[in-house]
Amino acid sequence: MIGKVLDQRYELVEFIGKGGMALVYRAKDNRTGHQVAVKILRPEFIEDQEFLERFDREAQTASKMSHHNIVNLLDIGQEGDLRYLVMEYVNGHTLKDVIMQKGALPATVAAQIAIRILSALRHAHENGIIHRDIKSQNILVNTEGHVKVSDFGIARVAGSNTISRTDNVMGSVHYFSPEQAKGTPVSYASDLYSVGVVLYEMLTGQLPFDGDTPVVIAMQHINAKAKNVCEINPSVPPALAHVVEKAMDKNVEQRYQKAVDMAQDIKRALEEPDGTWLGRLPDKEPLPVKEDTNKDQFTTTTRLKLKQARKKKWLKGMAVILLSLLSVFAIVFGSIKIYDNIIRSTEAPYVLDETLDSATRMIEKAGLKIEIKRVSDDVKPMGTVVMQSPEYGTVMRKDETIVITLSMGPEMKEAPDFANMSFAEAKAMAEEYGFILLPLAERKLSSKPWDTVLEQNPVAGTVLKSGEGGEVIQVILSGGSVVLPDLVGMTKTDALQKIQQLQLKLVNLIEYEVNDATQIDRVAAQQYVIYEDNEAVACQVGDEVMQQAEVTLAVYVLKADETVAVQDQGEQQQEEIGQ
Repeated sequence: MIGKVLDQRYELVEFIGKGGMALVYRAKDNRTGHQVAVKILRPEFIEDQEFLERFDREAQTASKMSHHNIVNLLDIGQEGDLRYLVMEYVNGHTLKDVIMQKGALPATVAAQIAIRILSALRHAHENGIIHRDIKSQNILVNTEGHVKVSDFGIARVAGSNTISRTDNVMGSVHYFSPEQAKGTPVSYASDLYSVGVVLYEMLTGQLPFDGDTPVVIAMQHINAKAKNVCEINPSVPPALAHVVEKAMDKNVEQRYQKAVDMAQDIKRALEEPDGTWLGRLPDKEPLPVKEDTNKDQFTTTTRLKLKQARKKKWLKGMAVILLSLLSVFAIVFGSIKIYDNIIRSTEAPYVLDETLDSATRMIEKAGLKIEIKRVSDDVKPMGTVVMQSPEYGTVMRKDETIVITLSMGPEMKEAPDFANMSFAEAKAMAEEYGFILLPLAERKLSSKPWDTVLEQNPVAGTVLKSGEGGEVIQVILSGGSVVLPDLVGMTKTDALQKIQQLQLKLVNLIEYEVNDATQIDRVAAQQYVIYEDNEAVACQVGDEVMQQAEVTLAVYVLKADETVAVQDQGEQQQEEIGQ
């Protein structure tokens, strides 16, 4: 696909990543010259009418929004079987990457990021759009520090950390709301719960809930109370901790209902960090589980049956437990098929900047296989991971392979021999090798042609750092050689031709007025100058100097008051010659 041009406009330059529904490429808009992101519907879905309708529907939804904190939709297109969306390209990192690299963020920084996320959600909610998958992986921070919320309107296929109910993707398990975990309808407050989780992660450097399986994590969202952020990071202002607690309330009615309300409380928490204005939220016990004949949630009856079943024979008991668990999973998550996807799936771990041993342990722990490639890298230390494919967080089937690329450190090459090459030829070769070729200002007198490489430092064969940031090789160039001619008495035309032929440099032309017609346009005097140590040095006729020596010529011209007389004289001479 790389190099393909869509709609005679969008040239695919680089594969960025993939989601459950789309392949993402960095592209060049040949009409504007700008970089864009192109999301192409995955080939396996091009004949699936349900996915086609969803893709078009979600594209229309995304087109409703335009906001400085949102990765905006720029264009919608189709070429043959390819359906694609053109999105704003953000050159930066995900918030997840930032947290993984930096750990807990300063409260003021985390608060400002959260406010910008809420600004984006306010715009979305005002347009009737619920994101449903707010997570740090979907928050982009560009090189200038601008915050952008991504993946509006693009549904994700169910996976280990993504749970769906029938065909509706409900969010990522570490970040989604209790109602998403139950499979019940979501609201704007569901997005704000997820913002609370992201803010929790920024303030503590860790997620509020974790476990060995998505199911365990989902149940914690429903029943467990997250540890107060101040217990993990005492530097967090109590008021900000209270905002997190309110945003993550299990009871949707006790939660923030509007993004603007949560943003205002965050701002006030920075201004009045003690939180006396907010009041402490009461500690809550896990919500009681109500019996339901429709089995929309865990029931007391179900638990009693499971407990009794364990007392029976081992084989029969295990069968009863397994069937009961499968039934519960089907109730909570919508279908047994989804449960199967969950237990057979995993996420690509974040292994960038890890050593090979560390990356291997993390990948094997995730149940994945590993393939290793190596590349020279001028920045990353030797032996550390510089690239991974698929990217962090990608849902994968267990036993699939994740490809990591290790840094071999800077590429090292031997300096070639540039002797007797022209500077242009030597520079081109240096660039091929990944070196920088710089000429010294001072040249040397030589029989070699002008600009020929005479010497280099470091010398040929020296092993040097190559590639981006490659080392500099200095060269001394030939200044050529020329014997200064005597130009006095020559016509101006002949003298100028001689100067050009010898590659001297005419810097000044002086005119002397005379009334002798035979001397007109002839060289009256000459002066040669070369420069040594930036000082002008006069030279004489017959001296051997480098080319480009400077020449000043004095040429005879006719006096203005002698013009008529000279013309008459010239006519008379012509008549005499004619006779």
